[in-house]
Amino acid sequence: MSGTLGDLGEFGLIGALTERVPTGRHVPLGPGDDAAVIAAPDGRVVATTDLLVEGRHFRRDWSTAYDVGRKAAAQNLADVAAMGAVPTALLIGLVGPAELPVAWALELYDGLRDECAVVEAGVAGGDVVRGASVMVSITALGDLEGRAPVTRAGARVGDVVAVAGWLGWSAAGLAILSHGHRNPRAFVEAHRRPEPPYDAGPAAARLGATAMLDVSDGLIADLGHLSRASGVRVDLISDLLDVPAQMRDVARALGADPLSWVLTGGEDHALVATFPAGTALSARWRVIGRVVAGDGVTVDGEEWSGAGGWDHFGG
Repeated sequence: MSGTLGDLGEFGLIGALTERVPTGRHVPLGPGDDAAVIAAPDGRVVATTDLLVEGRHFRRDWSTAYDVGRKAAAQNLADVAAMGAVPTALLIGLVGPAELPVAWALELYDGLRDECAVVEAGVAGGDVVRGASVMVSITALGDLEGRAPVTRAGARVGDVVAVAGWLGWSAAGLAILSHGHRNPRAFVEAHRRPEPPYDAGPAAARLGATAMLDVSDGLIADLGHLSRASGVRVDLISDLLDVPAQMRDVARALGADPLSWVLTGGEDHALVATFPAGTALSARWRVIGRVVAGDGVTVDGEEWSGAGGWDHFGG
């Protein structure tokens, strides 16, 4: 579709966008009324929300609208999975200037649709607003299927710490793009379009995970939240962290430390969980540390000297 948002108008845009996305099996009443109706078989709803701002979370010269849509959905769906729940639906807010091409907005929704399809979630509705720059707001909902939520507060001394998914790949991709490069493509794509291990969240809950979260701001920073909530210390073991040879090569070329990407890089949306010692973990979970008495997060028993990850207001 050609033209701009201004050419199409608010209600024309809403109609064009809602045609791109299915409501899914969890949404008996989708867009078209003042509010949607979403099924909650468990009787409880897991809810989370995130805001993506152009120039802060994405750049249109680095990522396609489709990439932004996949990323926006992924970071919210991962939060639902990190509670041990199954994602059911998204609500979407889109802010854009009148001169934004309609094709960009439609491609964004194609990305949202395809990421939702990975977990069989639907798009229940949302809003569009004119603004000076592009912003995307996502609210994700999920169902616990009768399980207790896995929070950050349940880790116990003696538990093992394990990760499902990639660590440091998005940070490596951001570094590559920041230096004006586009390859190796695998790292760049990991930054543009993360692939969270959604099904590992509910699976971890069934295995008896005592605490869990997704890595959005950096492994050390995010495990710091778990440490404070649980009243324990998390000790990571560097030899157990996966630092691929190609990541080491990229870091060497850019004058960076690949271990720092793994420990402090965000936006991979891997899941990190603690499990009782002796839990029979599947191959997708890699043990990377242990829970011990104390507080904070250490690496090989020592404090990490640098920043633990991203802080929007602290830098």
